[in-house]
Amino acid sequence: MNVALMSRLYSYISFIVSILATVILAGATIAAAEPQYGIAMYGKPHLPKDFPNLPYANPNAPHGGKIVLGEAGGFDALNPYILKGRAPWGVRLHVVESLMGRNWDEPFSLYGLLAESIEVGPNREWVGFTLRKEAKFSDGSPVTVEDVLWSFDTLATKGHPRYANSWKKIETAKQTGPRSVKFTFNTVDRELPLILGLRPILRKSDWQGRKFSDSSLDIIVGSGPYKIADFEPNRFVSFKKNPDYWGRDLAFNKGRHNLDEIRYEFFNDADIVFEAFKAGESSIYREYNAGKWNESYTFPRAINGEVVKSIIPHKRPSGIRGFVMNTRRAQFADIRVRDALIHAFNYEFINKTINGVPQPRISSYFSNSILGMSDGVAEGKVRSLLAPFAETLPNDALTGYKLPASDGSERNRKNLRKAKKLLAQAGWTIQDGVLKDAHGNPFKLEVLLKSGSGSNEAIINIFGDALKRLGIAVQVSLVDSAQYTERTNKYDFDLTYYRRALSLSPGNEQNLYWGGEGVTKPGTRNYMGIDIPVIEVLIDKIVGAKDQTVFISAVKALDRVLTSGRYVIPLWHSDVSRIAHKSELHFPKTLPMYGDWTGFIPDVWWAE
Repeated sequence: MNVALMSRLYSYISFIVSILATVILAGATIAAAEPQYGIAMYGKPHLPKDFPNLPYANPNAPHGGKIVLGEAGGFDALNPYILKGRAPWGVRLHVVESLMGRNWDEPFSLYGLLAESIEVGPNREWVGFTLRKEAKFSDGSPVTVEDVLWSFDTLATKGHPRYANSWKKIETAKQTGPRSVKFTFNTVDRELPLILGLRPILRKSDWQGRKFSDSSLDIIVGSGPYKIADFEPNRFVSFKKNPDYWGRDLAFNKGRHNLDEIRYEFFNDADIVFEAFKAGESSIYREYNAGKWNESYTFPRAINGEVVKSIIPHKRPSGIRGFVMNTRRAQFADIRVRDALIHAFNYEFINKTINGVPQPRISSYFSNSILGMSDGVAEGKVRSLLAPFAETLPNDALTGYKLPASDGSERNRKNLRKAKKLLAQAGWTIQDGVLKDAHGNPFKLEVLLKSGSGSNEAIINIFGDALKRLGIAVQVSLVDSAQYTERTNKYDFDLTYYRRALSLSPGNEQNLYWGGEGVTKPGTRNYMGIDIPVIEVLIDKIVGAKDQTVFISAVKALDRVLTSGRYVIPLWHSDVSRIAHKSELHFPKTLPMYGDWTGFIPDVWWAE
């Protein structure tokens, strides 16, 4: 071999060795990545390591006082983490904490709470947490790695079905130090470290001698700022601040948990909740009706200034709210029948009648946000995601779907004619004044509603009149909270009220909402019974996306599939929350991106 060739070969080998060394060193650096104070779904957390407080909390807020929240319904258990029983929402909000806490002024970022740090693998194939030395339960006992591991396993195997899916993705869960724990995954899921960071941490010894899955009124011992002080099933529950709360000096908690007592009063229906507020029995009321907001706050306490009105804007998606059709029922398995009912629903007339001031309609599941589907034909990445599944989707999933609109008159003749044609195409025709199929079976429709559901009953009464003109027999079943929960958990309904709030960072929870497992598995949020392969493919794309462009395209595609599937008769939404409250209650001027959402009332409010 000549000298020149040897020289070139030597240079080439040296170059390769240097590259390999660089890669190895880089890999070692990544593998030994330092624990971080926070984590974001995409990019880095917005807040710096030494942030003084959450941007929407007032660190100078006074402490003390009380807030009373009125709730429709009741409760018969105190464990909110199982399928059995009805537990008050406040237990998970005020009593139990997670390893990380969420900043509601970012799409999806977490900061250390029970955990002082989080560490992830280069591809988020594992996550590690290190507990704070000072983290304690309300009885003074330390929060341990054993409590963390027990909580994760118990919630997944004995708790509500919503916890099981993530646990299936964990290959190993083990203690790696006196205060550290590591979870290694068996599948790619970039959201999983954040999901685990938000898992509730319970005290293992709290459950010795009793079954976790049994509904009971035993008080849960948590590490949170409040303890359950008193309660009476279906009447009230009182949470009082723990004066020895371990986390009161954390930057994450500065300006939060300012009130000494948070009390929930339960009433039979929504109308009574409002009357109780007017009478001063509760401190705050969310008004969902724009017409009432303008006209019904003329009672004495509002006139004399004891009650004030506040508007809270937000930037979150509309979510979906309306009446869901159960496709497990034979008649609703046909999209033409679902389309017919959507045409028969006279939205414009109902909107004006119920609200007085017409409100914008929910046009898709993620409308009012950057994640909402675009009008018209699907293009670019959205189209490429949907095209392979075109044969399993409605045509307008790709060409563009738009809700029907009426002329606003009570009769809605044009859309009723369209509904009649759609029903006929599906094999339903008028026979002796009754809508029947080819075998002479009448079209019967049961609408399941919770007693005291307020305007929902009025909406269904108007809708029912239109359905009767189509020959459909409508039965409205009003049941109490316990029956409603039992029946919806088993999907025992034709049509029922449905509300699903959606965030700016949808992820694994979408499987709980519309994953195929929910068709038969009880207790999921897949009330409509969707079972379309493309949905789970898109959810995988959402969860696995490494950049925001892919993520947004996948959500927009999912939005098209859900909306064009015509599973829900959508109602209205608002880009503000309307809050009436006692004048001594205050909130910071700086508002979070999510507005009036979890973590706002009563977390950052105070009393003077």
